[in-house]
Amino acid sequence: MTDTAHSAETAPLDLRTGFARAVALCGRTLAAVRPEQLDGPTPCPDYTVRQLSGHLVAVMRRVSVIGRDGDLFTVPDVADELADDEYPLAWEAAAHEAEEVWSAPAVLDRPHRGPAGEMPGTVLLGVYTTEFTLHTWDLAKATGQIPSWDQEVLGSLVRKMKLIPAEPRGGRVPFGPVVAVPADASDIDKVVAWHGRQP
Repeated sequence: MTDTAHSAETAPLDLRTGFARAVALCGRTLAAVRPEQLDGPTPCPDYTVRQLSGHLVAVMRRVSVIGRDGDLFTVPDVADELADDEYPLAWEAAAHEAEEVWSAPAVLDRPHRGPAGEMPGTVLLGVYTTEFTLHTWDLAKATGQIPSWDQEVLGSLVRKMKLIPAEPRGGRVPFGPVVAVPADASDIDKVVAWHGRQP
């Protein structure tokens, strides 16, 4: 399903479904990165394409650790042990594990320790749905891809994005200043702009 200028007016998307769709799109985008693109820059100034690929794998591993009530900081921020051709398979393995962990009936309802402290599983899964969507956009921009954005996922993110305050940014709110976009901007542009990216 392709992106349109306005959010889909549908029933709220199930959290696990939205997360799974965002993860699947991120995985397809990661798998399409060509070896000669790995040293290129990304919209994330701290990461090259290679480093962002390793970061995605690391974050997915952290999602499983969090769901098991472990310490997410035992997982490095970047999976830099991977060879250049290992990112897609490592991502798939980590995504499969996360799906199993977060399919447990009670995991959404109980609190877990995330990057910004303790919060309910429902909130954390939404946080990571947003993170993987943003990094899919980062990776796509860096490598010249045009993902087939899921409008239901984007519509859900647009409705919730202003739960993240416009100010202040930095520290516990690890995004740049909000970028202004037209009211009729696409949902993906609205999401990335609210999180400090220039569409």
